[in-house]
This record gives sequence, structure tokens and C-alpha cells, in this order.
Amino acid sequence: MKNLTIHDREFLIECLAKGNPLPDDFKEKLFPTTHKEYELRYAGKMRKEDLLADQDGTFAVPLQVEKIYNGNREKYKDGWRNMIVFGDNLQFLKTCYANKDELIRNKVKGKVKLIYIDPPFGTGDEYDGNKGQSGYTAKTKGAEFVEFLRRRLILAREILAEDGSIFVRQDYHFGHYTKLVLDEVFGKDNFQNEIIINRFKRQLKNLTRYNHAVDSLFYYSKSDSHTFFEIQRERLDTFTGEKSEPVWRGMSSPGLRNPPERRIFGKIMYPPKGRHWTFKQTTLDDMIKAQRIRINDKIQYTDINGQKVKGLPEYLQSELVPVDNLWTDLKGYVFNASYPTENPEELIQRVILSTTKENDLVMDFFGGSGATAATAEKLNRRWITCDIGKFSFYTMQKRFLTIEDSKDLINPAKKYKKQAKTFVTINTGIYDLKKMQELNQDKYIEFVLQLFEVTPLPKTIKGIKLHGERKDGYSVLVWDYWNHKDSAVDIFFLEQLHQNIGKRISKRLYIIAPANAVQFISDFHEIDDVRYYFLKIPYQIIRELHPKSFAKFRQPSSKSKINDLDNAIGFHFMLQPEVQSEYKNEKLIIKKFLSNFKEEETDKQLPNFESLSMVIIDENFNGKDFMMSQSLFKEDIKEKNGELQIPLNKTGKEIFVIYIDLYGNEFKETIKVK
Repeated sequence: MKNLTIHDREFLIECLAKGNPLPDDFKEKLFPTTHKEYELRYAGKMRKEDLLADQDGTFAVPLQVEKIYNGNREKYKDGWRNMIVFGDNLQFLKTCYANKDELIRNKVKGKVKLIYIDPPFGTGDEYDGNKGQSGYTAKTKGAEFVEFLRRRLILAREILAEDGSIFVRQDYHFGHYTKLVLDEVFGKDNFQNEIIINRFKRQLKNLTRYNHAVDSLFYYSKSDSHTFFEIQRERLDTFTGEKSEPVWRGMSSPGLRNPPERRIFGKIMYPPKGRHWTFKQTTLDDMIKAQRIRINDKIQYTDINGQKVKGLPEYLQSELVPVDNLWTDLKGYVFNASYPTENPEELIQRVILSTTKENDLVMDFFGGSGATAATAEKLNRRWITCDIGKFSFYTMQKRFLTIEDSKDLINPAKKYKKQAKTFVTINTGIYDLKKMQELNQDKYIEFVLQLFEVTPLPKTIKGIKLHGERKDGYSVLVWDYWNHKDSAVDIFFLEQLHQNIGKRISKRLYIIAPANAVQFISDFHEIDDVRYYFLKIPYQIIRELHPKSFAKFRQPSSKSKINDLDNAIGFHFMLQPEVQSEYKNEKLIIKKFLSNFKEEETDKQLPNFESLSMVIIDENFNGKDFMMSQSLFKEDIKEKNGELQIPLNKTGKEIFVIYIDLYGNEFKETIKVK
């Protein structure tokens, strides 16, 4: 209250008395944040404390295993499986921060040694693919983009190990803002390097400014005890960047050091006046053994004692030198990649080798093509990667199922040959209802308690078992449908429940139950001033329970929007679209595609094909693992006579097709090829 003037206090009392809302600036006055030496101030910036308390409407949600791959292959001794996560990365980071889900509990938070991310640059610019096609448009701009990134960086720091590091790639549009945000989140004392890397070269002419040739890679540690290993590369010319052969250099440097003398080829020698010998004695002895020291008799000098000496010691430069922060010896992007703006494995390899050891955990929550995770796999690191896009999800899945055919990092001319260790694909925030029903009773209860943000606090009142409490302090009961499949959550159930515990609970009780078992249209039913709320599966939104209404993230219907940034709020269940299709004349013919949701603006169902995002196909399905061989966004598919037609390449006996709508709902089918 010290920040309030007399006028502020009078105004505050008046607002409270009249029930008027307080202006936004009073939040900072009433709940001041301790600011750092300097930080960005902008519209929409949320306090770190509010973000971690889920006041942004995004909260931790349980992880649902979609499929385990390579289950019989090489595993880690502690049972760890690498992870491909489909979902909003803010939700996933909050789930890691909460540290409650069984899949990651005590395995991720505080254990991540390296985070490497290349988020879409918040510019509005278009980025080109390898054949000149539009790769993506990073639509988010200004303060919105800065805050989008900052919230994720705050959570990233919370899950990093104390000796961990983070690398963030940005271009010239928002690199300077990103640097300030990283200073604020990680502390400017933990800034290690701005690394200069190549970007796509645009040789434009008739310019009013220079063409942009490089991006920045910002390297921060979580603490001053971070892990770092020196990496070496072939010697390059300082000015041209071309490979440079080692040359002989005079073995003295400016300034005086003690002791000044060195024993060189059995003789005590003093350095030239005002200088010192470049190497300490132990290093010098090793270099003499390696025949990298010589005496150049053609050079005469005066030593620090005023004596004239004939023959200056010289050293031969090494073929390898420590890597500095200029990385233009590497490609900035993979130019022949099918996924736009894919980072080269060689670039990520340098990052991983310099900051991690084998078996360390590496994370990339803007997964894209899966380059970070694939490089970590080849370097025998554990990995987690996450992305909001279905195209990314299936691109990464295929990358690991075929990793043995990709290039080897040590010898790029050869194939890697090793199969990927066991990994798991995971859904977060959007769930398959059938998989929930397959869980046993204990696992189901654990899952739904996480889903509805319930703290497990089991207790029994007059024989009625309650399972936990929500954040508002009220109790929660998970309806026992296993033993009551022929009954329902109806008025008779509630009256009996109220008769037993109504006087022993507070003013409300939450009941989690399948939607088809709840016989009430309203979200709650009241008996004697006690409200019984129904948390239905699939969830019917109860607005008063959440600071923000639930919102789904959209999938793109064109490649130009493949990496548009988006946020999910809350959770949802998959609603399978309706599809009619056939294989005919070496084409996949789609006659019907309708989604089971209504358009938000009009509250009407979208017409045929309008809700289609993309179709991905395995043209030679092996009956087990889906291997994407063709992917088409809606805009790429030709419509003819009211049908969508997709020409197929040479197929096997079966093709597997996944149809995806605008909200990531899927319909999967196997089609036998005659």
C-alpha cells in the first residue's frame, strides 16, 4: 500500500463501495513486482507470479500416450522413453513445471540440460522453401510476439537443470527484443554468447539497405555453474572464412609475465623487450615433442635483459582451433528439406556437444521437423520434442522410424544405420476418449483429477469416498461408473448422496462423470443450498470455474501458415470427422468430409470439405507403423465434380490415410489396393 497516494486510496475505496472494476494500473500498485536493473515494459505483459499461478488461463494438463514405438529396442536402464509431444508448448511446459504427471514426474523438471529452440520469427515476413514455395508466415508481431515467447522462456528456465543452458534462434526483426527478454528471465550475468549463424541469402538488388545474411543464436545458462565443453574446428582464415593452413608464428605476445624465462631445446631464453613467451613451460614441452617449435635463425631480437639474441622461437599453429561465436562455417538451414526452415543437424550437433554429456536430456518445444531431437538421438542423448502442428508431429514420427537411413554425423557420406531407441508419442490438451476408457480405475481417477486441476486428497464421509479438492477448496468425487454401469448421475443419486454427506460438506461438491451418465442439462443441481457441479467428460465448459473460456488451437489448411503461432486454453476431446472415400484409378477420391463441430462465428456446421486441414498418406503401409509418404494441405488438393482427388504414387497392397480437420481431429482408415 506504500505505492498508493491519498487520492489513490480514496479512489480505491470509492470503487470498492460502488462495485466498479479497478483500472489495470492498480494491479501493479497493489501487488508490486520487484523489477530488475532494466526490462521491457509493454502492453499485455503478465507478472511471472501470475503466469506460474495459471492466471493466464493455461494450466497443466495430463499426458496421454498415443503409441509406444520400438518398444523392444534399446532402452535406458531407468525405463526412460524419448517423447514426441503433440500440443501447445505452453501447456506442456506448465505440465513439466507442475511435475505431477506419472510419465514425467521427477524426470524432467530440473533435469533438462539443454533447450534449443528456433521459434517462428514474429515479423509477418514469408520464408521460402527449397523450391521457392512459401514456407510459412510468422504472423504474430510486436508486443504480442515478445510476450508469447517470454512466457515460454519463464517456464523453460524453471525446468532447466542448475547447470543447464538454453539457445534461442532469432533474426534481425526481434533479436534485440529477445535478448532483453532473455536478460530479464535468465539474468544478464548468465548471458554467454551471441552466436552469428547463416540464414537464407537473398541476393536482392536495387536496395535501400544491405541484404540480411545472418541470424543470431542467443546462448544463456541458468547459473554460473553451467556445463561447457570446448569444441574445436579446422582453422579458418580470420577475414575470408576459408580453410587456412597452419603457419609458423613468433612465440611471443605483448606484456610482461613472471617468470619471464623458458627452457627451449635445453637453453634458458628470455622473451623480447616488453613481451612474454606465449606458452607456459608444460605446454611448450608438449609442443617441442610434437615438433611444433623451431628457432628461426634469420630473426634477431633484444630480450628483456637488453641482450641481443640471434634466433627467435616460433610455433606452428594447430590444425584445429577452439570454436568462437562466428559459426558461418556451417549452413544456416537445410535447403533441400521438405519441412520449411529446418535447422541443420551439424549446427545443433555443435550446440549439443558443447553443453551436454551422453544420456543428458535435451528439449526442443518448437519441434518443427525434429532436427534437434534427431541430432540428440544420434549423439546418444535423451530427448523431448513438442509441436502444435500435426504436420510436424507426423514428420517427426517418420524421421525416427527411418533414422537408420539418414546421414551419419561423424561421416556424412555414410548412413547412420542405427535404429532409434524406444520413443513414445503423446497427446496433451486434446485427448482420445477411447484411450481414457481403456485405463484401469486407479489410472483413470489419476488422469481425470489432473485434467480438472484437482489435488488428490482422498477422504471418506459416511462411506462415501471423495477423491480430492479443486483450487477453490471444494471437494471432488469421481463417479464410480465401473460398478454402476446400469445407473446414472440423476436426481435419485444426488438425493441419496445429499442425505449422506450434504450436511458435512461445504456449499458445493464437484462430480466427475462421463457426459452420457449425467442426467442433467444444467451444469449444477442445488439441494438445500448445496450445489452439485458436474464436470462432464467430454467437458462442458463451466465458465465460472476458469478465468478464460477454453479455446482450441487451429491447424493450417495451407503451407503458408504451417508455423503460425497459436495458444490453447483448457483441454478438449477428439471428435472424429465423418469421411467417405475410395481408391480408384490410382487416385484417392474423397466424397465427404464433415467435422463434428460448428463454426464459432455463425454457430453452423461447416459445409462439406470446409473444415479439412490436410490429408497425410502412407502409400505402402506395412500394417504396423504409419510412415508418411505424401502430405497435402487443403489448398493443394484439386476438387472435381464435388469430390477431392489425390493422385497416388506407386502403392503397396494397402494405403493408410489420415484426414485432419482444422482443430486436429483425425479420421484414420486403411484402404486395400486391388
